[in-house]
Amino acid sequence: MILNFRIDHKKADISTIESSFQEMDRLLENMKNKYFVEEYLQIKTCNRAEMYLVLGDGYIKEDTKFNDSNFLLETDDDALRHLLRLACGLESMIIGEDQILGQIKDEHNRSLKEGSTGRFLNTAFTKAVHVGRAVRKKTNINKGSVSIGSAAVELAESVHGDLKSKKVLVIGAGKMGTLVAKALAEKKLKAIVVANRTYDRAVSLAKELGGYAIHFNKLDEAMSNADVVISATGAPHLILTYEKVKKAVPPENLEKIVMVDIANPRDIDEKVTELGVKLFNIDNLRSIADNNRKMREKEAEEADKVVEEELQLLKKSLKHLEVEPLISNIRYDAEQIRIRETNKALKMLGDLNGKEKIVDDLTKVVLDRIFHDIIKNIKNAAEKDDRETIGAAETIFGRED
Repeated sequence: MILNFRIDHKKADISTIESSFQEMDRLLENMKNKYFVEEYLQIKTCNRAEMYLVLGDGYIKEDTKFNDSNFLLETDDDALRHLLRLACGLESMIIGEDQILGQIKDEHNRSLKEGSTGRFLNTAFTKAVHVGRAVRKKTNINKGSVSIGSAAVELAESVHGDLKSKKVLVIGAGKMGTLVAKALAEKKLKAIVVANRTYDRAVSLAKELGGYAIHFNKLDEAMSNADVVISATGAPHLILTYEKVKKAVPPENLEKIVMVDIANPRDIDEKVTELGVKLFNIDNLRSIADNNRKMREKEAEEADKVVEEELQLLKKSLKHLEVEPLISNIRYDAEQIRIRETNKALKMLGDLNGKEKIVDDLTKVVLDRIFHDIIKNIKNAAEKDDRETIGAAETIFGRED
């Protein structure tokens, strides 16, 4: 059984999602204690936290108890459909955004290194990346400004109007910070300043955008005369505290400055609003997201058609995986017999003057032809959940283990 439990922007605000990470870890440990967890993979982004599990037999849905009512649980087909939709950007706050595809790939690669995934989740996530790419080629779901970064820039524009001749400070030169900076690069800013803990990354991004980089210890100075501050780091703690902002920004600038926090956990202390600062976070992107969704309804419908087609193919692949050990064992046993009997025949035939390969190839072809329909029927039985036929094959070929 494949299980997905998650909390995301559809049901929860950013504060609730932030606090859900410990609940996610608790749920994983609970599953490990109650069931045989064969594989698992976590996805955590700025507006979602998800877990995918492959469980052995005996799972009881009622055993999955959430302390937070915002969590959603789905299994098997529904869980797989969600994963494919997720990779296509259909589950994102900003419909069609591309960043989620990279995040899925990164989390899958991390899980591969940690050894927490196996053949089922590896197949599912490889398919998800394939479908995400295919949908973006076949539809216009990702055309135009469709990233959290571009939405953050829209928020800043909703206050300042045209950002032309404004000074913008971007904190964080990771993937999200890069999306923000590239969206800003089109706005003909007075200046764009990039700050990052790894200074070389800040320099690289700033150079690409025609701005300049600063060290993290120069944040106060850069913030003092900035019109817009957009923060998107991966820090586990606040970057801009109430005290830091109060000290750095002159009183006359406090009510002019716009801060957009698109990090999770958040980078900017909510208390800065008490200073007069206009602060936005992921929750404030919802109105932009709603407009974006309406614009892309037709493309989303086309994307869903692709998802449903690919889901059927994925389900077939996963069913085939269930009987893969049986098929491998059958082929292995048959191959050992083929090799043994071919060698006996070659000895009896004597010197074939270099034509031994003809005999070897012949026995391979005979073996393939004999087992072609057998293997095809076993796979068909798996697709139909025909346990009787699969059990018969295990008994006939002596592989009941």
